[in-house]
Amino acid sequence: MTRTKAKPFLKWAGGKSQLLPTIDSFLPDTFRSENDVTYIEPFVGGGAMLFFMLQKYPNIKRAVINDINSHLIETYKVIRDEPFTLIDALNDLQTKFRSLEDYDRKKEFYLDIRECFNGKHSTATEEAAYMIFLNRTCFNGLYRENSKGRFNVPFGRYSNPTICDEELILADSELLQKVEILNNDFSCTSEYVQGYTIFYLDPPYRPLDATSSFNSYVKESFDDNEQIRLRDFYYRISADGCRAMLSNSDCRARNSEDDFFDRLYADFFIERVYAKRCINSNASKRGVLTELLIRNYENCQGKSLNFFNL
Repeated sequence: MTRTKAKPFLKWAGGKSQLLPTIDSFLPDTFRSENDVTYIEPFVGGGAMLFFMLQKYPNIKRAVINDINSHLIETYKVIRDEPFTLIDALNDLQTKFRSLEDYDRKKEFYLDIRECFNGKHSTATEEAAYMIFLNRTCFNGLYRENSKGRFNVPFGRYSNPTICDEELILADSELLQKVEILNNDFSCTSEYVQGYTIFYLDPPYRPLDATSSFNSYVKESFDDNEQIRLRDFYYRISADGCRAMLSNSDCRARNSEDDFFDRLYADFFIERVYAKRCINSNASKRGVLTELLIRNYENCQGKSLNFFNL
């Protein structure tokens, strides 16, 4: 029997699954030869990079993940600490949802769960089960909050979604046993540097234009001032001797005069890589674009596109 590989338990806008081989090629050469590595992700999101790194590189002895989304972080903790209780709760939701015969009744059930999710939860497991259920049944698998912090994504159209993936939850739980899980501002992660430390930073992306913004998936926005604050954090961890790689949108791909990131990270190595955007309410804006990979070290195996002659 083939063992299920650990991978993201949620669909997540900006997820890095299809970019993993490229990101992997840009990891520092020194990292591959170290025997005792600390790995830190200040914006863990769906965790594609986390699960990839922990499975491919056993030299990572400690891992720290963080996200400002408290619902997301609670779900990570429940998967790590209470996987079997979560599986029971998800199976119950799956059975109830699948027993409903028509779209309207399924939508009504979805809206009821969404209302419960936005209220008080009797247990952390209940909150996590609602989070996964909504992710598997909402429109496009999006996560979005309004200004009051309430999840507000409408119901999607899925004939028979898998709400409880028992094998995946157990695989993820096993891998998360050596992971410290934080719910704080990204800057707090600098306190967890230990020995040879590598950061991967995947913040909310700067929008390419006024209609493509997805930098406020929680009520706290991540505007240009936050991007600058993140740059300052990047300088600090670099000065501390940490290896760091950061992803963000390539604004120059849409507007050749928008050199915001080229100026912001002028002291570092900026790579442009191809990425496919899959989650967008406007189908015409899905497709292949370039993104930025910014690193503070020179030696790696990756190759830059360099089509802006930078």
